[in-house]
Amino acid sequence: MLLSPEPAAVVALPGTGSDSHFAQRAFGAACAARDLRIVAVQPDPGAVVASCLEALDSAARRHGRVVAAGISLGAAIAVEWAGANPESTAGVVAGLPAWTGGSGGESPAALSARVTAESVRADGLEATIAQMRASSPAWLAETLTRSWRGYGSALPDALLEAAGYSWPTEPLLRSLAVPTVVVGAVDDPIHPFPVAERWAALIPGAVLHTMTLAEFGADPALLGHLAIGPR
Repeated sequence: MLLSPEPAAVVALPGTGSDSHFAQRAFGAACAARDLRIVAVQPDPGAVVASCLEALDSAARRHGRVVAAGISLGAAIAVEWAGANPESTAGVVAGLPAWTGGSGGESPAALSARVTAESVRADGLEATIAQMRASSPAWLAETLTRSWRGYGSALPDALLEAAGYSWPTEPLLRSLAVPTVVVGAVDDPIHPFPVAERWAALIPGAVLHTMTLAEFGADPALLGHLAIGPR
């Protein structure tokens, strides 16, 4: 991402049910390589979207123009905030976008969030974690085990809020007037690659980078290096 002038900070937003630890892993190394301040956001489980938007507002008030960088749900929130605050936005990183336009109820990501919330309420957190670990790659299982336990009893409400979030519409994506990098995984069923392609096509001047889930799992910092700058 070529940014001029250099942004004051990168605000890193995690995805649904994820946490600031993973956002830091995804973007921290790239920020360090370019001497950029990073603000890795831990969402409030009782107000996921509002707390992420407030974190962006706070960072802009404190530091000046920022890069809004997000993964999955975080990518959608980053676009929403940048569209409303272009004067405070140095750029957007949209990693693993999952849906375009309107309610997320029909998207694979929203369906997964709803199913997980129902499982936690019916079977309990630890039983749901065990089911998830049995069907997930090791890196994802470790990541979600940590973050889901961090949310604790608030996890179902946080997941249902995310599932009901209204993702950026095509008109919003077309109107985005800041430098934008979209990063998609070519083999991710929850964040279908055609969605990343569509976002990159709609956002004026957007750059699209690709990776695989295995590459991302082996080195989450790959996302930041692709989007923000070289190693």
